[in-house]
Amino acid sequence: MTKEDLSINEYNPYYHQYIQKAGDVTISVGLKDNGDTTVLFLESIPEEKLEFRYEEGKWTIKEIIQHLIDTERVFTYRALCIARKDKTLFPGYDQDAYVVSCEANKRSMSSLMNEYKAVRLASIIMFESFSYEMLTRIGIASNSNLSPRAVAFITIGHENHHCEIIKERYL
Repeated sequence: MTKEDLSINEYNPYYHQYIQKAGDVTISVGLKDNGDTTVLFLESIPEEKLEFRYEEGKWTIKEIIQHLIDTERVFTYRALCIARKDKTLFPGYDQDAYVVSCEANKRSMSSLMNEYKAVRLASIIMFESFSYEMLTRIGIASNSNLSPRAVAFITIGHENHHCEIIKERYL
């Protein structure tokens, strides 16, 4: 199953930008390869760059890493609930409020990366446990349709998006 199998009614059109950045991969391979690539990239960033802001009010690299972790947790929770036929209507997710209160800059890079790796491994195992039927179920998040398989490709593309921003604006 690749992103080409997705139907536009499985996600909010806003997320198309991230899905397009997911590459032509299956969910399992995509999450594994994306995670490995991201770990190598993030761990190669010099320590002195981790708390740099390219502009006032923009996130630091540590805050971006925490944002990736938090977003993956929020979205995979939605995917789990939808796969389990939970009819909860998920509210929006205020990423800026999460970053303001996350205190990522007080954490070590190794702590952030350990959390990132644990969250990604849990996501991979969860998505691998889903049947085709579970992956294609539709729930509602932020007043729009969302399927678990769309969440997987959004996660991959969202991470690629932020890694591109780090390369372009921080390094």
